[in-house]
Amino acid sequence: MGFDRGSVSFRLFYLKQSFDASLVERFAEHAAPPIETLGREPIQGWVSGRHLLDTRLTEENCVCGGYLHATLMRAERKIPEALLRAHQRLEEEVQLRARNATTLPRQVRSEIRDEIYERLLPTMPPTLTGLPVVVDFRNDRVFAGAMSDQQLERFAGLFRETTGVLPVQLTPETAALVRKQLNSRDVSAVSFSPDPEITPDDEISLGMDFLTWLWWWWEVEGGIFRPEKNGPQYGMILEGPVTFFREGKGAHEAVLRKGNPFDSREAGIALLGGKRVKRAKLTLAEGDKLWSATVDADFGFRAVKVPKGDQVDPSGQFQERMLHIETLVTVFLGLFDRFLEQRKEPASWNKTVAAMRQWVGRRAQV
Repeated sequence: MGFDRGSVSFRLFYLKQSFDASLVERFAEHAAPPIETLGREPIQGWVSGRHLLDTRLTEENCVCGGYLHATLMRAERKIPEALLRAHQRLEEEVQLRARNATTLPRQVRSEIRDEIYERLLPTMPPTLTGLPVVVDFRNDRVFAGAMSDQQLERFAGLFRETTGVLPVQLTPETAALVRKQLNSRDVSAVSFSPDPEITPDDEISLGMDFLTWLWWWWEVEGGIFRPEKNGPQYGMILEGPVTFFREGKGAHEAVLRKGNPFDSREAGIALLGGKRVKRAKLTLAEGDKLWSATVDADFGFRAVKVPKGDQVDPSGQFQERMLHIETLVTVFLGLFDRFLEQRKEPASWNKTVAAMRQWVGRRAQV
């Protein structure tokens, strides 16, 4: 689903240059080719956020309030593997009878497959996929539904080709540098396990440190947070499924799904073994408004749900949803700021780590 309805998954990107509504003209210059031009090779380009065949990229179609809403469309022809194998088997049986043989050389089988592929491909209907994108003019950033490495590469490449600017992905490391001028290379790896035989991982992961710290902060301090002075107050809880991870020998990853995994002894044992939280579901509440998202340690937001809005017209609904999404990100990064303030001060961080190790010891005995 896109940013205009339903749940949405996205990553956030910083922009090193400001843009305004005129940016839609550059998107129009890189609009997707007509679907009728699709041949053997895939085609891709921008379409509006309305649907995957809307190549009319105008301010009226794509700009809504302080946002540009578009979709990176990709079209290609694919042959279902089962269909390809069936045709290949039919042709192989013909060849076997003609040769009076029981098997065919590997090269012949490969040639048969290639010939069938070339013959069937032009007859296949187009397969369309869309990657939703929102450019936030006010905050110089981009929301993009690019969750896999392949999608990230496609999005970043076309966005740079379109705008001349390479978007900088928001990760724990880039966020720490931008928001608190903290270089992740300047901090040491840490283990939250009280077991002296459990040593820190070789590589620092601010994201896993943060999600594990967030669990401790929620359980010990209650999960009540006010991002801005005199602003609204939010309540936060973590829910499963939860993924734990640790580099090294043995089981690297553990996933707890059913019940309330954060209350389970298995979760405490995972922490005691040196694992940290890699993915968890975060739920926020402010009054009767609820937000939820499954958050990765690299700051990917999955299955994001926002409060139901009051707006009726599509433009108003979209802007309201984007404001709700911005609220989720603002609160999340506000919590990350609180973590960073402790992480960058050795005395404060050492005190926090000591408290967390005591907490892990208690959790492992639940």
